[in-house]
Amino acid sequence: MNELRLRRIEIYDTTLRDGTQGEGVALSLVDKLQIAQHLDALGVDYIEGGYPLSNPKDEAFFAEARKLRLQHARLCAFGMTRRRGSSADADPGMQALAAAQAPVITIVGKTWDLHVDEVLRVSRQENLDMIRQSVAFCRQHARDVFYDAEHFFDGYRANPDYALQTLRAAIEGGASRLILCDTNGGSLPSWVSRVVSEVGQALSDYRGGLGIHTHNDSGLAVANSLAAVEAGCIQVQGTINGIGERCGNVDLTTVVANLRLKMGYDCLRGDSLARLTETSRFVYDLANMNLVPNQPFVGSAAFAHKGGMHVHAVQRVAHSYEHVEPHRVGNTRRFLISELSGASNIAATLGDKFRISDNKALQRQILERVQDLENQGYQFEAATASLELLVHEALGTRPKFWHLDHYRCTILKRDGCPPVTEATVKLRIGGSSVHQVAEGDGPVNALDAALRKCLAQAYPQLAQVHLRDYRVRVVNPTAESAAKVRVVAEFAARKPSDGPDASPVKYFSTLGVNENIVDASWQAITDAFDYHLVESGTPPAA
Repeated sequence: MNELRLRRIEIYDTTLRDGTQGEGVALSLVDKLQIAQHLDALGVDYIEGGYPLSNPKDEAFFAEARKLRLQHARLCAFGMTRRRGSSADADPGMQALAAAQAPVITIVGKTWDLHVDEVLRVSRQENLDMIRQSVAFCRQHARDVFYDAEHFFDGYRANPDYALQTLRAAIEGGASRLILCDTNGGSLPSWVSRVVSEVGQALSDYRGGLGIHTHNDSGLAVANSLAAVEAGCIQVQGTINGIGERCGNVDLTTVVANLRLKMGYDCLRGDSLARLTETSRFVYDLANMNLVPNQPFVGSAAFAHKGGMHVHAVQRVAHSYEHVEPHRVGNTRRFLISELSGASNIAATLGDKFRISDNKALQRQILERVQDLENQGYQFEAATASLELLVHEALGTRPKFWHLDHYRCTILKRDGCPPVTEATVKLRIGGSSVHQVAEGDGPVNALDAALRKCLAQAYPQLAQVHLRDYRVRVVNPTAESAAKVRVVAEFAARKPSDGPDASPVKYFSTLGVNENIVDASWQAITDAFDYHLVESGTPPAA
């Protein structure tokens, strides 16, 4: 759908607050400021920076964020309604929100009578007063106040009259938006759609607009958010990549792609949707989380094709196996090579680079070699650099940069003391013999260090290759501790002219398979060094 509907949907990002409540997620102050700038560039409308009263970092964020030159997004400070038995202007939480000086304040309050009676343990009238007075106080200190109605869908099911009273209290306080929250993440799309419609009718005189905030505990956060929009909501709250407590919040990358590309709503701005994949991966990186390959729209496998029949069809008519064009969300199409591949995969993936598009015999030879190795435990779709070296071998174009004489690892472990690992590597490089020893944090690190020392003089450009990720998988677990393992190592290569803090210019992965985890690691490391030298056009040392 190319034409956008007239109704604009606001995108409210809470990665910096609700997202950090996810298990294993921790962002520094610098991380939060950098993510805020990326979110602004993506075109989100509101960025929730945190809860100023909860910790010094969130308080500092708002002081530093005021220095950012955001082009589009507006910052939001998050907080709770005043405490029971206190006035709003004397409440520390309210004071912290005012001190944040954010243009928008988001207040969360109780909707479900169960929470009012059993958690807050205040009268239901007191809860309504807390909501009304808190919103009114914040309205004196911010241009807009959004009211998050916590547990709204559960509260509405239990006591719809009281749930609506809480919303009216927020309206009386001056709320700019009312956000209906599926805090437990247990609602179904049909229920969300029905409730949003009924609330819209019950509050037909309210001009501020409704929003939706969903969690993913039933795996339906995206579906619930889209259903809410179709039922009348004008704002969607969520996080990049869906990070958040328990099963996470709604994934905004999936929501905005569907709103724009499938439903025709106006959200984000201009062509910023093309930054979606970049933003997703930036957040994963700063949060120190692994990418989710099959994440819709932005995952590395979202437009990856493996089956030979699929690849052949995509080359003929791309949309026959792709629901949107990858570039529209900043992603790319990939063709994978595996034992399930056909010759068309080889041609699509490697044909242009190696000039073998018309060499059917060589394509078949490479495919048969891949199938044989994958039967032994290799998996080339996760290690394209090793795959390209395999093609060089088939073509007879893989140089021999060194010859291994031997390597040896020794681990000394005394009771009560940390282990000490030493590696020895002896190579023949050109006409010379090179022999080096290094210590490291385990055999892989020690071997890597000794090998680098051996190669440093002949191939100084290897100093630009850095290990980024290292994964081990047992191939045949029935063999227990004698099982064969597959090591996949991801590397980042920098240009020699780049400084030590420069961004990597290329990522690539290699693999090794062996019953010996050290030798499998050795294969992956040496393949990485070979690949970088081949790609940089380095000739073997004389």
